[in-house]
Amino acid sequence: MRERSFPGGWAPPYIRPVFHLTGRMLLALAAAMLLPVGVDAFTGDPDWRAFLIGSGITFTCGAALTRLTQCRLSGGLTLRQAFLLTPVAWTTIALFGAIPLYISDYSQLRDHFTNAFFESMSGLTTTGATVIVGLDDAPKGILLWRALLQWLGGIGIIGVAIAILPTLGVGGMQLFRTESSDRSEKVMPRVREIAAGIVLIYAALTVACALAYWLVAMAPFEAVAHALTTVSTAGFSTSDASMAHWDNAALHWIATLFMLSGAVPFVLYLRLVQGQRDALRDSQVRFLVTLLAVLILAVAAWLILVAGHSVADALRLAAFNVVSVVTTTGYATADYTLWGNLMIGLFFGLMFVGGCTGSTSGGMKIFRFQVMVRMLQSQFLRLLYPRGVFPRVYAGRLLPDDVIGSVVVYFSLYFICYSALTVAMMAFDLDFLTSASAAVSALSNVGPGLGAVIGPSGNFAALPDASKWLLCFGMLLGRLELFTVLILLLPQFWRG
Repeated sequence: MRERSFPGGWAPPYIRPVFHLTGRMLLALAAAMLLPVGVDAFTGDPDWRAFLIGSGITFTCGAALTRLTQCRLSGGLTLRQAFLLTPVAWTTIALFGAIPLYISDYSQLRDHFTNAFFESMSGLTTTGATVIVGLDDAPKGILLWRALLQWLGGIGIIGVAIAILPTLGVGGMQLFRTESSDRSEKVMPRVREIAAGIVLIYAALTVACALAYWLVAMAPFEAVAHALTTVSTAGFSTSDASMAHWDNAALHWIATLFMLSGAVPFVLYLRLVQGQRDALRDSQVRFLVTLLAVLILAVAAWLILVAGHSVADALRLAAFNVVSVVTTTGYATADYTLWGNLMIGLFFGLMFVGGCTGSTSGGMKIFRFQVMVRMLQSQFLRLLYPRGVFPRVYAGRLLPDDVIGSVVVYFSLYFICYSALTVAMMAFDLDFLTSASAAVSALSNVGPGLGAVIGPSGNFAALPDASKWLLCFGMLLGRLELFTVLILLLPQFWRG
C-alpha cells in the first residue's frame, strides 16, 4: 500500500511522522481543555469561553495536522525523527496550552503572551515556577488548567523516559531499555504492554492522593488540584503560600509520601502489582530513600538545635521540604532560606539531585550519581593498586563503556549549560543567588529558586520578560535531558 502524498509539499516526507504524532497530541490537549470549561461554567466564571475557544483552536490545528500528515507508523521512528519529536511536541503543546491563558479575562495573563507561555511551559515540564500573584483568588478554571498541564507533563515524561530516551542512548539512559534488542535505527520499543498499566497506576495514585487530601483538610477542588501536581512532582498550588496555607501536620506528611511516590520508577509499581517482589530491592530507590533519610535527620537536628523547633515540628518541616526539593516538586511549608546560610547552601545543592529514572521527577537523576560514584571509586582504587582489576558494576551488572561515557558527557554538558544560563541571567542585572538558583531551578525543573525574589515565598513575576523566555528554554532543556534539544543545533543533524 503506497503512502499518501504530502499535500502542498511544505515539508519533506521524513518529518511526517513527527508532525502526525504531534497532531494527535494536540487532539488530546483539546479534549483536556474541556475540563476547565466545565469548572468555570459551573462556578459562573466567564473564562469558560477562553478555554472553549482554546480547545476549538487546538482541535482544529491538531485535526488538520493529523490529516495532512497521514502516514504509516508501524515501522517505527528513526533516530533523527525521535530526536526531533520530543522537543517539537513539547514546545507545540506548551504553545497551544498557553492560548486559553492568553485570551482569558485574568489580568495577569491576558494579552501577556510571555507570562502565559511561561506558565504553560512551567506546567508542562512539571517545573512549577509561576508568574501569578494572588493564586488564592484566581479563577478555578485557570488553577485546574495549570494542574492538568503538570499532570499531563508528568505522565508524558514517564513515557518518553521509557520508550524513547533509553533507545537513543543519551546520558546513560540506555541502562533502562525496555527491550533486549540492540540499538538500531528504529526507536519504537514495544512498550504498549506496559503503557496501559503505568497510566492506570499513575491515575490510581492521583485518586488516592486526592482522597487523602480531602479527608484530612482540603476542599474537594483543592484536593484534586493538589493531587494532580503532587503525584507529578510538579508543585503548582492553589495558594500563594503553597502547602503552608494548610497548617495541618497530617496533610504535610501525606504530601511528603505522595511526592516520594512520584519520584520512584513507575515500572517498579507495575512489577510489584505483577508479584515481582525483587522490585523492592531496586538500587535507585534504596539510594534515594537512604539519601533522604540522612538529609531529613540532619536538617531536623539543625532545626532543633539552632532554630529551637520541637522534635515533631522539626521532623515534619525537614521531611516535607527536603523531599519536595530532592523530588523537584517545589512545594513549601516554610521559607527555608530563613533557616541560615548553611541551609541555603544545602537546599541549593539538593536542587541538582532529582529522583529516579522513569519517574516524574526532574534533576540529574539518582542513577547518574550512582554511576559517578562507581567510576570515582574504581579510579581511586586504580591509583592505589595499578595492577588491580576493579570492575564498575551498577545494580549487579557491569557498566558498558558507552553508558559511562554518556553519563560523563551528561554531567559536563549539564554544568556547561548551567553556567551559561546563570551568566545569561546575570546579564539582566539580577543578583548571583537569584540567577544561579533560577538556572538550576529551570534545568532541574524544581520550581522555586532562592533569594527574596524567586525563593519559596516569592515567584518569577518580577523577572524581565527576556529572562522568562530564557528560563522557558532551560525548562525544556532540562526536562528532555539536554541532548534531545541541543542536538537540533548541530548542522550535521539536518544533513542527509
